[in-house]
Amino acid sequence: MTDARTAALSAEAVAEMRGSRYPSPFDAPCQARSNRRLGDAFGLTHFGVNLLTLPPDAWSSQRHWHTREDEFIYVLEGSPTLITDEGETRLSPGTCAGFRAGVSNGHQIVNNGSATAKLLVVGARNPGDDVYYSDIDMRILAATGRFEHRNGDPYE
Repeated sequence: MTDARTAALSAEAVAEMRGSRYPSPFDAPCQARSNRRLGDAFGLTHFGVNLLTLPPDAWSSQRHWHTREDEFIYVLEGSPTLITDEGETRLSPGTCAGFRAGVSNGHQIVNNGSATAKLLVVGARNPGDDVYYSDIDMRILAATGRFEHRNGDPYE
């Protein structure tokens, strides 16, 4: 690719990343997911665009929320389930959801269907964004950039 910042390309041409950076055991439900950072291929800096693929039984993430990052998802294929404080909502192709920065309603996508799900995920890239995980003792503070317990002790 000569200049991905100006050239169109197939999403399949973007490197696929599998799994999760979460510390064990929180990484296990996310190991089968794959992600293609489409926005990075064009040098985008203000927002990220990702193609997320979830085979059956895979999770997008642990349930989380951001202090300074809006997120948006659009379902392309499959019927994954959105999980928030309100409960579970089955999604289908053409449905979308958005999550405003600073709202402490953790969210995640779980593919408990029998077919692979594909989603377009868009998020802001705001400096100073902290991430909190709703159901587990974990956070990432922008100041440290590491996974840590809520009391500040780092995960090993």
